[in-house]
Formats: sequence, structure tokens, C-alpha cells
Amino acid sequence: MSKKLSELVVKECKPEEFQNCDLIFSSLDSGVAGDIETQFLKSNHAVFSNAKTHRRDPLVPLVVPTVNISHLDLIPHQRSTNGQQKGFLVCNWNCAVIGIVIPFAAIQAKFGAVDQVSVVTMQAVSGAGYLGVSSMDILDNVVPFVSGEEDKMEVESQKILGSISADATAFETQSSLKISAVCNRVPVLDGHTAYVSLRFAKRPPLSAEDVKQVMREYVLEVQRLGCQSAPENAISVLDEDDRPRP
Repeated sequence: MSKKLSELVVKECKPEEFQNCDLIFSSLDSGVAGDIETQFLKSNHAVFSNAKTHRRDPLVPLVVPTVNISHLDLIPHQRSTNGQQKGFLVCNWNCAVIGIVIPFAAIQAKFGAVDQVSVVTMQAVSGAGYLGVSSMDILDNVVPFVSGEEDKMEVESQKILGSISADATAFETQSSLKISAVCNRVPVLDGHTAYVSLRFAKRPPLSAEDVKQVMREYVLEVQRLGCQSAPENAISVLDEDDRPRP
């Protein structure tokens, strides 16, 4: 172990131990994240959570920076409701959901609402975490069920692609978006793949070339704001028949 690592201090996960921190990034297991993150929030910490626990809370923004950073405008209402002067709680997204909401945001901005979606995912073993899937289960195999993933695809997408009320006190989910999802775990180390079929509310349907062009031209709000970490291209569109690959 390096000298730098050996000198790091591991503290108990309590708000009073982190009073000098401006931001708290939580990657706790969802089994314990709820209570601990709530304690940090009540102690006026700014908390960004990777856990699923608070994603459906009507006061908690579920933010994909390349899609819906405007949802952060609800934070003042969150503080007011919780009786806080500072601090907040924001959640990030499920790893499979992000793969569809970014292109959906692009095409809906140009062509109007998507109302029906069928999606089949092929999800890498890394998404299951360190304990993951037993090698005896995944080698030379496909596991046709990933617990909780299908429900997350359907519910989280509606919240992320929705809007915020005019007075910035509530989220207005895209409830008209109906998603049927089937999620599979496959013997790939990193990188999820999603096979998506969709229907636009507007008829007649658009051509595949129209959709590809819109995705190529999509400009993110973080790009317009000049954020240094913003990608050069919001979406990479590949024309090869055998792409993309994880």
C-alpha cells in the first residue's frame, strides 16, 4: 500500500464527521443508503446519491445532466419543505435508463412525444456490482431477468423525460410514455446494449434517416453553457451494420 493511501483516515458515516465537506457523493448500498443520506440531508449537506432509494421521492430531482438539469430548479422547494437553509439531495439514474433517455430527449425535442416503447437490454456483469453474478450462472449463459431493472426503466424514464411545474414545486412526469422492458444479464464485462423499438404519438412515423440526423445534431444544454466536461458530441451515431458493440 502506498504511503498516501496508508495515511487516509476512514471515518464513521455520520454527518458530524464531515462538517467540513461541501459535497457528499454517496455510493452506498440501497439497503443502508436511505437513512444515512437522509441524516446528511437534515444536517444541511449537499448530497448526490447513486442509490435507488430516493429516486422516486417527489421532492428529489432525478437528474441526467445531458437531459434534464432544469429539474435542479426544484431544490429551493425541497429546502423549504424540509425547513433547510442550505443542502439538498439529488439522485442519479439507473445504468440502463441513461442509455435510452438521452436519444429520446433528442428526438422528442424535434419530433414530439414518443408514446410507446419496447426495449430489450443486454446488461454487462459489471452492472451487478462486486459480488455480481456467480460465474457458474453467467459463463456461456444469459440470465433473462435482472431484479428491479425493468420497473426502473419504466418509471425513472417518465420522471427524467418529464418537466417541472411553472412554480418549480413539483415534477410533471411524462406519463404518456409507456415502456415495456425486458432486461437480461449477459457475459460481457463492461457496457450495456439496448434494442429499442418506439412509436411516436405524431403520425405518420418518421424515417430512420430523420431520426439519425436529429441525434447527430443534438446539442446539450451543458454544451450551450460551456461546461468543460461536456462531450464534444452528445450522441455518437454509427452507420456500420455491426455496431454498436459494448
